[in-house]
Amino acid sequence: MKKRFLFFTAMILTGVLIFAAAAQAATVLRVSHTLDPASHYNRGLMYLDDLLQKRTNGELKLDIYHSSQLASERDAVEGVTQGILEMTLSSTGPLTNFTKAFMIFDLPFIVHDRVKAYQWFDGPQGQKILDSVQKQNMVGLSIWENGFRHLTNSKLPVVKPEDAKGLKIRLMENAVHLATFRALDAYPTPMPFGELFTAMQQKTVDGQENPLVIISTSKFYEVQKYLTLSGHFYSPAILLINKDVWEKLPPEQQKIMRESVAEARDWERKYSLEMDAKLVAELKEAGMEVAEPDKALWAKALESVYKQFEADIGKDVIESLINAQK
Repeated sequence: MKKRFLFFTAMILTGVLIFAAAAQAATVLRVSHTLDPASHYNRGLMYLDDLLQKRTNGELKLDIYHSSQLASERDAVEGVTQGILEMTLSSTGPLTNFTKAFMIFDLPFIVHDRVKAYQWFDGPQGQKILDSVQKQNMVGLSIWENGFRHLTNSKLPVVKPEDAKGLKIRLMENAVHLATFRALDAYPTPMPFGELFTAMQQKTVDGQENPLVIISTSKFYEVQKYLTLSGHFYSPAILLINKDVWEKLPPEQQKIMRESVAEARDWERKYSLEMDAKLVAELKEAGMEVAEPDKALWAKALESVYKQFEADIGKDVIESLINAQK
């Protein structure tokens, strides 16, 4: 509790200093994320910042904090709900603690064709999910890309579902993710992303699961020998802004923000796809042993997870996303 109090106090003081300095010049929106400066998150936000500054003549700009400089994902989302942080770009994992609507994205193998799924994300169903955060004093601006999540570990090649048995795997604090790895007889271990590298280095956990771009930019290959291209979860990233901050923006700036966010979203998705195409080879060169499992076998082993969360998510929503990819 003391640590969290200090975190929120630091954010408030940072905000006061920034806005005091910029009050006469521009509206500066702090946006927090947990990934490396070279990540798709950071590059996408930089692209967005460039668009905003150009289209508002410098009247609206972002102050981007990467690598958990301000907070973990969950703490950043809480900061946005409370109005002590303006914006965050977060994976959907922590968001299920705020609204069950985001649980749809966490079902194993629910997304297999992300390009087709984009249309669902950007349509009425995705907007309905984004709107669910308004009760938490936030506005969901857009669904960006995090990527297909793959398993790494330091103990053994994982090819079949049963190979994961007994492995201690770091996960986000997410009920669906935890249930998925329990169904594999692994030992899921929630912890903040910022603590993960050290935990793997010290063998506190055996492995983790993340998109390839995060595995690469975070240099997990230095402490993880085995990579399984399981693609067991597809993880979008949600761009959030505090509702009060949003409503104080002039209508013209809101319009520019919406248009710029959509353009930056498309750029960030394209960047992520391009990165995935070359990262497997780069990770092999870095010393990782790469396994390509039979995903149908894994999906079959995890069917029970759908039944477990069907009532929370809604069978119609599940079927809608599946059908959108046919």
